[in-house]
Amino acid sequence: MSSRLPSWFRRPLPPGAAGGRVKQLLANYAVHTVCEGAQCPNRPECWHHATAAFMILGDACTRDCRFCAVPHDGSPPPPDPAEPTQLAAAAADMQLRHVVVTSVTRDDLPDGGAGQFAATIHALRARIPGVTVEVLIPDFQGDRAALDIVLAARPDILNHNLETVARLQKIVRPQADYARSLDVLQTAAQAGARVKSGLMLGMGETEAEIITALRDLRAAGVTLLTLGQYLAPSAAHHPVARYVTPEEFDAWGHQARLLGFTSVASAPQARSSYHAEELFFAEAAP
Repeated sequence: MSSRLPSWFRRPLPPGAAGGRVKQLLANYAVHTVCEGAQCPNRPECWHHATAAFMILGDACTRDCRFCAVPHDGSPPPPDPAEPTQLAAAAADMQLRHVVVTSVTRDDLPDGGAGQFAATIHALRARIPGVTVEVLIPDFQGDRAALDIVLAARPDILNHNLETVARLQKIVRPQADYARSLDVLQTAAQAGARVKSGLMLGMGETEAEIITALRDLRAAGVTLLTLGQYLAPSAAHHPVARYVTPEEFDAWGHQARLLGFTSVASAPQARSSYHAEELFFAEAAP
């Protein structure tokens, strides 16, 4: 199909001054963001509003998923012990009150990078009183001990994306597993965490498959949900099967709420960390 974006995806770019300040600040603290690493289309808007989703454990991933723009490296460098405090300093300088922390997948590390997540959560709370912390974690290859390290640090939200429906998992996430991802989410929910997940639409899934995935997520204890349009980072990545209309996203958001999700972002531009603070506080509101 045509790679040209439909009209509803085109938005005017915000003034560049604020975004430039955020980019310089991030460079000064030598921290990475998924905004840049994953080529997020919302980057200009988020940086204009002085928000960013931080990415720890380097900027190269040990996995090579067919939907993701983050570079692949089978032997990345060891974690930087200064990274948690540098990230916390950057978040404080940006005056963030809700901080999203994700990572590349580090299958080369014994704990999958769980210790770095925990250290980052502690550093943020030490630096910014009252901060809420949302972590978007990999599956840690199903290692319960690694997940427990993150859960023990008590993030305010634990997010792990299912990404797509069961049939497409091995096509777009060849080193991941549908059941394993659901198990990570269910384990976190059973431990008392507020759990979030998300799907990309437009990869070739059917309506019946989306419904099944949503029901599986609810059965696993997920209460916060994001649904957004898949965009192929390059011609070498999994192709876009179709562009889902805003009206369809509205309908899926309504369906998700009927299934019991308490806070839902469903729109073409929705991403895991897009307006994450609003999603968090919407669910927290009585």
